[in-house]
Amino acid sequence: MSLQRIEKLRKLIEQYNYEYHTLDKPSVSDAEYDRLMNELISLELANPQIDSSTSPTQRVGGKVLDEFVKITHKRPMLSLANAYNEEDLINFDQRVKELSQTNSIEYVCEPKIDGLAVSLVFENGKLSYGVTRGDGNVGEDITNNIKTIKQIPINVAELKKFEVRGEVYMSKKILLELNKIREKNREELFANTRNAAAGSMRQLDSKITASRKLGSFIYNLANYEEFKFDKHSDILKYLEQIKFSINPHYKV
Repeated sequence: MSLQRIEKLRKLIEQYNYEYHTLDKPSVSDAEYDRLMNELISLELANPQIDSSTSPTQRVGGKVLDEFVKITHKRPMLSLANAYNEEDLINFDQRVKELSQTNSIEYVCEPKIDGLAVSLVFENGKLSYGVTRGDGNVGEDITNNIKTIKQIPINVAELKKFEVRGEVYMSKKILLELNKIREKNREELFANTRNAAAGSMRQLDSKITASRKLGSFIYNLANYEEFKFDKHSDILKYLEQIKFSINPHYKV
């Protein structure tokens, strides 16, 4: 009976997290959400034999690490090249057409979100681990901190092993709120949202990360060739369908 209730509560709370943090359309009050979360915490404490690694209770943080473990990316995390003017853009288009040997090219334009690039690996419908970009070949295991970001699902409706890449960011509104608190406590202020997001994700204490109220946009499926997608826009639609938060301001 406890197992069934635990599973029901986990699904309910994750759905409420998705509605609140991704859709911005909460369907229950904060009081009801807190009541359900407290019930789940109590049940998990009473039943420690039931795995809780992908439970919504893990999103509050708690584990303090001695150091970050290094993980080698299965596919390098390359950085974007820059285009500063119209000529750069035209030259890029020409290179794409030459390499693809076609003049019929369709582009997807997306906003550049400035935060910390991350790679997330899922297996059997569950978050397996999350890694920073690092030097592009080797990053740091930040799984505990990733779980604190409520816009990132830790359980998904896709059982294939897959890897998504995206950006963890801090909104300007949250930055202002945090800096007010830091100023009051006579602490050094965060210089900008990018530094604040990157610093928050590299905390050995995941409770600190959880307190920073970070957001996330996922923009790529790294092993897309294992799925039957013909267009990047189809990948974005699919990622949104399985409850990842994608930036809505993209255009084909």
